[in-house]
Amino acid sequence: MDLARLLRGDLLVQSMSNRTPFFKAFGPLLFGRPARRTLQKLERLNSLQELYELFGHLLPDRLLAASEKGMNSRDRLFSTQVTFWAFAAQILSPGTACREIVRRVEAWWQESLGPTQAASTSSSAYCQARARLEPAVLDLIRAEIAWSLERNVLTEERWLGGRPVKIVDGTGVSMPDTPENQAVWPQSTSQQPGCGFPMMKLVGLFSLSSGALLEAETGSLHVHESTLFRALWNKLHRGDILLADRGFCSYATLAALQQQRGVDSVMRLHAMRTADFRTGRALGPEDRLVLWTKPALRPAVWTTEEYAALPDTLPLRMIRLRVAAAGFRTKTVVLVTTLLDPIAYPANLLRELYGERWQVEMHFQQIKTFLAMDVLRCKSPELIQREVLMHQIAYNLVRSLMQRSAHVHGVPLSRLSFKGTLDTLRHWSGLIAAGPTPRQQQKLIDQMLALMAGDLVPERPGRSEPRAKKRRAKNYQVLNKPRHQMGNLPHRNRPGAKSPKSSLS
Repeated sequence: MDLARLLRGDLLVQSMSNRTPFFKAFGPLLFGRPARRTLQKLERLNSLQELYELFGHLLPDRLLAASEKGMNSRDRLFSTQVTFWAFAAQILSPGTACREIVRRVEAWWQESLGPTQAASTSSSAYCQARARLEPAVLDLIRAEIAWSLERNVLTEERWLGGRPVKIVDGTGVSMPDTPENQAVWPQSTSQQPGCGFPMMKLVGLFSLSSGALLEAETGSLHVHESTLFRALWNKLHRGDILLADRGFCSYATLAALQQQRGVDSVMRLHAMRTADFRTGRALGPEDRLVLWTKPALRPAVWTTEEYAALPDTLPLRMIRLRVAAAGFRTKTVVLVTTLLDPIAYPANLLRELYGERWQVEMHFQQIKTFLAMDVLRCKSPELIQREVLMHQIAYNLVRSLMQRSAHVHGVPLSRLSFKGTLDTLRHWSGLIAAGPTPRQQQKLIDQMLALMAGDLVPERPGRSEPRAKKRRAKNYQVLNKPRHQMGNLPHRNRPGAKSPKSSLS
C-alpha cells in the first residue's frame, strides 16, 4: 500500500477504520471513531504500520511500533503489529490452530497487498514471530487497557460511591509436558515422573467495579498464593479496599497493607485462628472490635527488618456472617476487617461486600474456560509467559466492550454475559468493518452494543452449582508410568487380561 494509494479519498475512510484482519471494529466500538488524519500524519504511515489503531486512545502507538534496533527492527511480513493481533485473535477464538491464523493473515495479505506482494509462509514463521514479542511490551499493553477500564468506572459503580475495591485470588493452569516447562513449573509431587503435567500457580488482582484484571503474578505450584500476592502490593493504592479469602488472611498482611500502604482489607478469618466473640468490645450484633498481637514467630518469607517494622498490635473488627440457603445447612463464616467505624461501614454492608468476592471465581472461569487458559499450548517457558500475558490482554479487551455496552444502555455490568459478548464480538466485528460508510458502521455498532446489553445473565439467588461432573470420562486406563513404558494395553477395561489367541493360529 504506497503513499499515493493511501492518500486517495476512498482510503481516507479506510484509514479511519485502520485496516487489519483481526477485529477491525474494536477501535470505534470502545472509544469512538478517531478524527480524520491530516496529510502529514498519513505520510508517516507505511504498509502494515497502520495495522493497529484499533483502540483509538487505548494504546500508545509506540508500544507496537518497530524498534530502531534489535530483533523487532527488521521489516518483516509478521511485524510486531501483525503478530500481536494475530495472537490476540487466536486467544479470542479458542481452539484456533496456528496454521489457521497464518492462513488468515495470508488471505489478508492477498487482499491488501495484491498477489504479487503477498507471501506464503508456514506456522513456524508465526511461532517465531510470537517469540519476538517482548513480555515487557505486552505487560505495558495489559496495564494500559486495565487503566482505561478503571478510568471509565462511574462513581455509582464504586463501593459506597467512592471506595475502589479490588479482589485477589489464585488459580492453577497446566501446560504441555516438556522438560523445559517442567524445570520452571514442576508437576505435583503426588504424581509419578512422566505421568503429570507442569502446573503454574497464578494470583490475579481484579477490580470489583470494572472486572478488569489489573495485575497477575505467576509461580510454581509449590509457592503459596500469599507469597505471590506480595509482588502485587505495588498495584494497591491508598484508599483501596482488598477482598480476599482466608488463604491471604495473616497478621503481617493485614498490618502491612493498612499501616504502610493505607489499604483496608475485608477477609475471611484464617482456619488456624480461633474466633472468640467473647473478647473485645461489642460494636453491634455479631460484630466485635478485637486486638490482635503480632505473632512471635516470623514468617519465613519476611525478613527480620520487614517483620520488625510491623506494629506490635493491630485493632480489627470481627464479624460473623451466616450463609443460609434453602435446602442446605446454615454455614457460619467469620470476617475480619480493618474498617473499624461501625457507622461509616455497617456490618451488613461488609457482609454484602464479602459476598461480592465470588466475582473473582467467575472472572477466572471466564479466562480459563471461555478463553481456554486452563490448558496452555506453548512448549517453552518463554512462549508460555507470552501466552499468559496475551490471555490477560484478551480478557480485558472483552471487559472493555462489556463496560461500553453497560454504560451506553444503563444496565449493570455484572449482569452482562462474558461469553455472550465474546460470541457477539467475533461475528459482528467483520460485518462492522465491512460497512460501506462510517454512518452505516456506527449503526451496526449501536445494534451490536444493544445485543450485548440485552444478553443478561439471569438472576438466580441461592443457586447451587457444585464442582462435580455429570458426564463420565472414557474408561481408558490411567497413565501411571511414562508412556513409552506402558506399551500396548490389550484391554482398556482389564489391563491385566491377556489378548485372546487368534483363531487363525
